[in-house]
Amino acid sequence: MPVFKLDSSITFPDPALAEPNGLLAVGGDLCVERLLLAYSHGIFPWYNKEDPILWWCPHRRFIIRPGEIHVSHSLKKHMKKHDIKYALNRDFAATMHKCRLKREFAEGTWIHDEMEKAYGRLYEEGYALALEAFVDGGLAGGLYGVCIGRCFFGESMYSDLENGSKLALVGLANLLKANDFLMIDCQFHTDHLESMGGTFVEYDEYCDLLEKGIVH
Repeated sequence: MPVFKLDSSITFPDPALAEPNGLLAVGGDLCVERLLLAYSHGIFPWYNKEDPILWWCPHRRFIIRPGEIHVSHSLKKHMKKHDIKYALNRDFAATMHKCRLKREFAEGTWIHDEMEKAYGRLYEEGYALALEAFVDGGLAGGLYGVCIGRCFFGESMYSDLENGSKLALVGLANLLKANDFLMIDCQFHTDHLESMGGTFVEYDEYCDLLEKGIVH
């Protein structure tokens, strides 16, 4: 299948036309309107800073249902042993930048200046959030993502202390469950997320969750 080239109009091709690897389109921009349209249809940008913007929509999706977050026995012990606290949107820009730095010096990252500016604008408009976990008063880890309706689209997370990202994910899931969210869209599978309750769903089921969770 061809990869669609976007222009200045705020549109996307039918997500069902994505390539088997999930690649759907190239080009366009990262304005708030385009990002909201993309995420509300299961599409997200993911590209290196030297490349054009690439838009993805994998048809086999990996999600966590907030009420089904898995807390291992060892993590439960850790949580009982320490004073765990959470902060929501304490410093969105710093959380996103820390996610960037943790990856930039390891496996590399798609989080670059253009992405930081774009998701900062989403946050200012009320469509992104960051959550941090603290252990005994020290910053342990955090995460950020896009929030539309009752769907959360996870972007990245980091750990500064043992179990930091796991604690942040548990805190996020509890917050989302309390607010009747339907899913955390993990975008791609990782063993870490699978250990926390992540599961694959077929595209039809994923689209049903989007339809129920987002008012188009």
